[in-house]
Amino acid sequence: MTSRRSFLKAASTGSLLATLGPRAARTADLRLNEIEARIARRDFRALIKEDLPTPSLILDSEIFDQNLRRMAEHSKATGLKLRPHVKIHKSVDVARRQLGLGAIGLTTATIAESELMSSSGLKGVFWTRQPAGRNNITRAVALSKRDPTFLLVVDDPIIAELVEQAAASAGARCTVVVDVFAGLTRHGMQSGRPALELAQKVDASKHLRLHGLMGYSGGASHTRGWEERRKKSCDDLAGLLETVELCRKSGLPVNIVSGGSTGTYNIDTENGLTELQCGSYIFMDTGYRKVGGKSNAAVYDDFGAALTVMTTVVSKRHPNQCTIDAGNKALLRPTDEAKGMPWITVENQGAEYGILKWKDGDRDLKLGERVELYPTNLDMSVNVYDRIYVAHGEQIVDVWPIMGRSGAPQR
Repeated sequence: MTSRRSFLKAASTGSLLATLGPRAARTADLRLNEIEARIARRDFRALIKEDLPTPSLILDSEIFDQNLRRMAEHSKATGLKLRPHVKIHKSVDVARRQLGLGAIGLTTATIAESELMSSSGLKGVFWTRQPAGRNNITRAVALSKRDPTFLLVVDDPIIAELVEQAAASAGARCTVVVDVFAGLTRHGMQSGRPALELAQKVDASKHLRLHGLMGYSGGASHTRGWEERRKKSCDDLAGLLETVELCRKSGLPVNIVSGGSTGTYNIDTENGLTELQCGSYIFMDTGYRKVGGKSNAAVYDDFGAALTVMTTVVSKRHPNQCTIDAGNKALLRPTDEAKGMPWITVENQGAEYGILKWKDGDRDLKLGERVELYPTNLDMSVNVYDRIYVAHGEQIVDVWPIMGRSGAPQR
């Protein structure tokens, strides 16, 4: 008879082998240790998705490569440079692939991401949140001194002055972009003369170098309907374009006009931007799929859904439903799509559990069966995990650390 202790050990390892006795349990433990050792050696032979713990992040390498190339081709065809946002993936491995296909640099959300990417030898890092507070300013100035290609943003003359003072003390010179309001009230100096005056202050500062302007129309990226999204984006960025003209007429350098998103990438050619900060396009989530595209009004399918959270069916005690080991902690936001299983409804039932439901007559699921869920929000879901398992079909072909996530040592 299986003891309660043996049963609980089986649940903790995710394998029914433990219920078969000590020898089988040791085999399971050795298998897990072997997997970690092989990952450390980068030996992925015969490693398949079924071997992995759950929940885990799985990246479809084919769809990922298609997404990378499609955006790179768009950048080349339109002349809009690409400086993709790393907040989506927080991975040096992904960033290197983006740069390898022609991206001119990387956009970051935190100073930790900026330091990680720069220290990994990646150039053209642009931190798009202004460095408020002593810690952020000190680190931004130090990074500017180590890496002359690093860019930082300001939307307030007070911060510009504090950065100037810190740079003077450190013997550094910082390259600065002025953030202009573009519809999203969380940041951005008012367009027109206020933004012009801030740009003039930066340009006149001895230890700051004005590089250009940016404006992020975050409210437009998820506006449903391509024409509605186009109107929203153009309206939001009108003030940025006005400011660009004022700066140029005043003789100020405007080397870049940065902004854009995955939702507006094929609209931003109209808005005077010189570079795009798109990020979600590499993985895609269900939030974007619902906004509709230019060629497909019902579904935004310009880029494929490449990233999933793989989970395991752990309980099945009620008809037409089962319990999985991916809850709010695995997905952060509820999802409503399971890969290849349109007949399933997904419900989050707590921190560690989710519920899958289906109607009578639909296909059933078995205990231990793997199910892959599409995240609703990539930023939050990726931030939970330490690594991405890269898969070609069922075969694992690579493992990429998520080194820049919140809470990592780099922060």
